[in-house]
Amino acid sequence: MEILLALVVGLGVYGAFHGIRMYRADAKLPGDLALALEVGSTRTGAVDSLVDRLGMRYAPAVLRLMGPKRVNQVRRKIDLAGNPGGLTIDRYAARRAVYGALGGVGGLIMLMKGSLLVALMLFAFAAFWTEVGIWSAVRIRKDQIERTLPDFLDVLAVVVSAGLGFRQALDRVADHYEGPWSDEIRITLRQMDMGMSRRQAFTELRKRNDSEQVAMFVTALQQGEELGAPIVDTLVAIANDMRRTDAQNARRKAARAVPKATLMITTFMVPATMILLGAGLLLGSGTDFGSITGG
Repeated sequence: MEILLALVVGLGVYGAFHGIRMYRADAKLPGDLALALEVGSTRTGAVDSLVDRLGMRYAPAVLRLMGPKRVNQVRRKIDLAGNPGGLTIDRYAARRAVYGALGGVGGLIMLMKGSLLVALMLFAFAAFWTEVGIWSAVRIRKDQIERTLPDFLDVLAVVVSAGLGFRQALDRVADHYEGPWSDEIRITLRQMDMGMSRRQAFTELRKRNDSEQVAMFVTALQQGEELGAPIVDTLVAIANDMRRTDAQNARRKAARAVPKATLMITTFMVPATMILLGAGLLLGSGTDFGSITGG
């Protein structure tokens, strides 16, 4: 009943926001916010798109409350996540406004009704729901890049050894891959086309990705360029080093998983098994529980 009431409250707040939006429909959005509303629209789901349009008018106020330092931190996280679903800093602020209002108002009402647990859940929704998607997207994107990179470098080495220039080989190989790493390579190539040096373009690539393997790739590539090492040998060496690093990480994860599994077994499965065995023995003993309880 309490959860149903929370949903009704949420719909009520949504209606209030919608009413304000309709009342202020003649207000003109700033150019950057209007553009942000359309960026990535083809990748944005129906619910997120509705929330964006509902809260976009309040995005500037949210950004002012966040302050420049916090805005830069969030923008960095969004970049690391690869702008999931067309997410921009303005869309982020819009969603914080809507989810914060829904969760905050609903949480206060539940708190006044004495439903502390439901109120805490709604407050957590208001504070963290927008962040959850970014955290998940950052982890997924990083894993995808690190899985793709060694094979990408192997193919790139083969194409370069066939006689194609490094710049043209990057473009050719990127066209045969899909995903975040291919997108990053295309961004790097466009920066080089616009006049940025290769060293600076790959430095920006490293900044956009919080990945040890990407940092290893860029560092080794730049060092090989400085020392005059053959690019093919450098690419093959980087790919081999990455695979060794992946194997070491897999072994470390497996080593950490064993104590966790043991803890779960001893904490939950063993006691539960003992309870089941004891209950079975007790029920099978034919004990008259009525005489024990006085029933």
